[in-house]
Amino acid sequence: MRFDVTGKVSLDHIYDQPDPRTYFRVLRPLDYSVPQQAKSYFTKIITEYRESRHIAVPKVLDIGCSYGINAALLKYDATMDELYARYGDEERAGESREALLARDRELARSRQPPQAIRFTGLDTSGSALSYALEAGFLDDVVHADLEQHEPTPRQRAQLSGTDLVISTGCVGYVTERTLTRVVRAQGMRRPWMAHFVLRMFPFDSVERALASLGYRTVRVDEVFRQRRFASPQEQALVLDSLSAAGVDTQGLEAEGWLYAQLYLSRPYDITGTDDPNREQS
Repeated sequence: MRFDVTGKVSLDHIYDQPDPRTYFRVLRPLDYSVPQQAKSYFTKIITEYRESRHIAVPKVLDIGCSYGINAALLKYDATMDELYARYGDEERAGESREALLARDRELARSRQPPQAIRFTGLDTSGSALSYALEAGFLDDVVHADLEQHEPTPRQRAQLSGTDLVISTGCVGYVTERTLTRVVRAQGMRRPWMAHFVLRMFPFDSVERALASLGYRTVRVDEVFRQRRFASPQEQALVLDSLSAAGVDTQGLEAEGWLYAQLYLSRPYDITGTDDPNREQS
């Protein structure tokens, strides 16, 4: 097992495959579930945005979208259990990529989206983006590393017009550099944001950068299971990282799971719906 600088096991190989089968086979034993938990929150925020801004079809940008998992859950009302069965079962192991894509296109055609949404995916994995686009989960893709590079004119045009920016686990690896470049691609517009962030990653620098662009950030007063630790060694390394950051892990990571927190960022002129389950970050 290889570990990254945070102590987490390196799972880079699952994001650059020609289809999602390796992704789901590796993550299934770890009970990876944060997209499912995020689904109801994203649905609520999208509905609130649509009603407050009178936008019939909001454009959502999913940063670190991989194979379009959040899009499949939100556009076609899929569930993580359904996707685990769809891609992780042994009977699918010998199926061709083309056959898998055909089944996914049928899913996209046969299900009436519970709410009209346009999804753009941003990721550094061209393979994952290609699959999600061909399957019909994503409507557009931006293959870019905005940590290292400014968006090209074409990428800037693809990013522009975004209504909501979401992510489920990439912030920490993705920093304020990417989010700032996404916001600046909007001109004077300011999309809403909702990011699920592992507790090992402080959000302070992101919050400060967004504040300078006209945002107020709140943290939802709840924690969300992301996945089980892949090994006792991973747990020990992550607990060391969290301890060094002054994070109390009792009852949470100490019990064997990685946990995330949800940060909501909106322009200062939008107060949003009062929610007693939020606290200011």
